[in-house]
Amino acid sequence: MLFRKLLRTCGRYKGQFISMIVMISLGIGVFIGFNMEWYSLEKDLDFAMEASGFADYRVYSEEGFSADDLEAVKGLEGIRDVTRYLTVNTSVKDSDDVVALAVSENINVSGLYLVEGEPYDAESKDGFWLSDQYAEKNGIHVGDELTLTYKMLTVTGTVRGLIKASEFLICVPDETQLMPDYHTYGFAYMSPVMLQEIIPAIFRNFIGDNLYYQINVHTDMDKKEFVEAAEKALGKTLLVLSRDETVSYSGSMGEVEEGKTMGSVLPVLFLAIAVLTMVTTMHRITASEKTQIGTLKALGFKDSRILRHYSSYALLIGLAGSVLGLGIGWLLGWYIMNPDGAMGTYIDLPRWDLYIPWFCWVILLLMNIFLVIIGRLSVRQMLKGTAADALRPYTPKKMTHLALEETKAFKKLDFGTKWNLRDCFRHKARSGMTLFGVIGCMVLLVGGLGMNDTMNAFMQSFYEDAIGYENRVNLDSENTGNEDAIELAEALQGDWASMNSVQLDDKAIGLEVYHVPHGMVRFPDADMDYITLADDGAYVCSRIADEYGLQTGDTAEFSPYGSDDTYTVRIAGVTRSMSEGMIMSDIYADSIGLDYKINTIFTNETDIPSDEHILNVQTRKAIMDSFDSFLELMVVMIVLLVLAAVILSLVVLYNLGIMSYTERYREMATLKVVGFKDSRIARLLITQNLWLTVLGILLGLPAGYATLRYLLDALASEYEMKLVIGPVTYLVSILLTFGVSFVVGLMVARKNRHIDMVAALKTEE
Repeated sequence: MLFRKLLRTCGRYKGQFISMIVMISLGIGVFIGFNMEWYSLEKDLDFAMEASGFADYRVYSEEGFSADDLEAVKGLEGIRDVTRYLTVNTSVKDSDDVVALAVSENINVSGLYLVEGEPYDAESKDGFWLSDQYAEKNGIHVGDELTLTYKMLTVTGTVRGLIKASEFLICVPDETQLMPDYHTYGFAYMSPVMLQEIIPAIFRNFIGDNLYYQINVHTDMDKKEFVEAAEKALGKTLLVLSRDETVSYSGSMGEVEEGKTMGSVLPVLFLAIAVLTMVTTMHRITASEKTQIGTLKALGFKDSRILRHYSSYALLIGLAGSVLGLGIGWLLGWYIMNPDGAMGTYIDLPRWDLYIPWFCWVILLLMNIFLVIIGRLSVRQMLKGTAADALRPYTPKKMTHLALEETKAFKKLDFGTKWNLRDCFRHKARSGMTLFGVIGCMVLLVGGLGMNDTMNAFMQSFYEDAIGYENRVNLDSENTGNEDAIELAEALQGDWASMNSVQLDDKAIGLEVYHVPHGMVRFPDADMDYITLADDGAYVCSRIADEYGLQTGDTAEFSPYGSDDTYTVRIAGVTRSMSEGMIMSDIYADSIGLDYKINTIFTNETDIPSDEHILNVQTRKAIMDSFDSFLELMVVMIVLLVLAAVILSLVVLYNLGIMSYTERYREMATLKVVGFKDSRIARLLITQNLWLTVLGILLGLPAGYATLRYLLDALASEYEMKLVIGPVTYLVSILLTFGVSFVVGLMVARKNRHIDMVAALKTEE
């Protein structure tokens, strides 16, 4: 019998039950989906790095490493495995594409993961193992022939297999390109034997065995310990990068950390709003069921059985919401974490398995227990006293006069304003939840649309306005003197730069020396205004300035790798930069006696002649195309946030609006009896809703700004973005929230036409 009653009650309050299930499922879905994303990415990254032997440290030397150097590092205590490693950017014959060609003597370190084709053969003399993403985008298959050129060398081989590699998880040529573009840039592996075959004998006799410019290492040592041991073993200062300082690892793990941060903010907001609204709604439903509860008690049902019956409503909502929420969460996680999804365009993983974090199951269980407890407590209050007491209809708590009501200002207010003010204070929980829902909507809208403004400003400042060249020409700095580089730059009517790494304390940072008389590159300062590089100091990026407490006028010391020289520079200012490092003009670099090598030319010339000093050419269009892909992902995420905000506010406000209508049913019937028209009563209902909406908007605007500020600092600190929120964002957020609230108010207000005055007024107070 009670089961049939459960079904009838669900039908009677179907609006509230459906809205509660929708809210719970959305809250759970967003919470699980966001946390599933970062947790699955972390698991799949671990697999990728284990499967292809991602190195813990990379040791660099411009002179190359001999076999004796390898043995010296291999003999260090704590080294698990080691390899000599080489990677160079090569050009694909008859195209503008670039392929990073890698060679690892020990494929267990910095190796590859086979997707299709023949297993890797360390003795192969004519085989390439090519990135499957690059192959797919360019129509290359196993068995096809591929010809690559590097400087004056040409190597032709057969594509033996298609692969993925953890060293190229984020396959970009440098930090100026945010997103991979496999149409124009990929990677390939070849064997050490093939490397020996393509190097001319006269060249091998000249350089000996020093073909490899990296030693990659597996070890559990911390960086300081490893660097000291390696420098002692090799007898010179070394550039050593840990896995944290590589693009593949830092970018991938950055996505994990960003996912954790996102999973701890917005999804928690969704879940909190859903659960709190559920608590308020369950209390009102059980209050409406007070007569039914009294009837059951009068018929002889024990309190424990009545408690179980009404607790089952909360359990039913919780279970239904949990099941739907799991489905929504899985779909959201899959949407982000699949080869063709948002994450798949950025990170190249060998597998895309989905995992739900263990704590999500715990929270799911605790949430359902909490809902059942709330349902039980809501009914327990109704069961106090005798059956006769329980049969009496629910009586709202007695409203005491507010101090405000005794003021002259209050007495001058019209009837509708007084009525709505009293109701807000009488039903504080409902009013508070309405306010909380509006604030949540504003936080999502301001945060999502504000991120779009910030990203557009970032792109405009760092790329549209800062990049004034059409082509970036990368030079062979080893075999190109500065005089030759300057002569080539003048022939191309371009500017030039030297980009290398130096050591600041124990940290590897970039050092860039610029000569930009044509303004091909511009530099934004902390306020995003463009500056001219002064000739009396160096500039550090915001991250370096914050980390070392550097300000204009301070000094800093750095040492070039492979040298014992130390340079002291004056800090001329702080800039915003994509890369973590220091920049200076060539005049200042010459004044401190810095020895640098020019390796980059910026030019607007589109026809770049062949030259032995040129390694490759990177076009501005290729850089901007990768940003377009990045912005497309951002737009998708922003649209999802806006939709989520609208759905959240619509469901929450409608549910609470129905609750308000139910609570004031008798009052509205009284108003109709004394002559109030339906339109006047509707205005009363809508007015209160709009009051709370306006207050929620006023509180939500700074809350949205603060949330975006926190997310920007936590998620995008490496991009040194400046928070920008335009007036259109504020206007759209306000209008959307206000519009949803007004529409919901109209939907609820229309119900007053169906009030049964006789039935409402004959009930006992």
